[in-house]
Amino acid sequence: MYSMQIHKFSVGEKVKFQNRVRGAAVQGEYEIVRLLPEEEGQLLYRIKSDLERNERVAAEDQLNPPKATI
Repeated sequence: MYSMQIHKFSVGEKVKFQNRVRGAAVQGEYEIVRLLPEEEGQLLYRIKSDLERNERVAAEDQLNPPKATI
């Protein structure tokens, strides 16, 4: 039986991005710009920071609500 996962965050929502590679991403809030399909069991998002020109792809386990303590 196929079970579809549901994204925890929505387009337009602000999140904190926890990058796995130290120093490779700017700190601060990112905005969810697109929901992406699941890949290898992990839901993906396209995110954008006002401090960077490019968008990033992030797995759901790399994102937290903006007021969350990491």
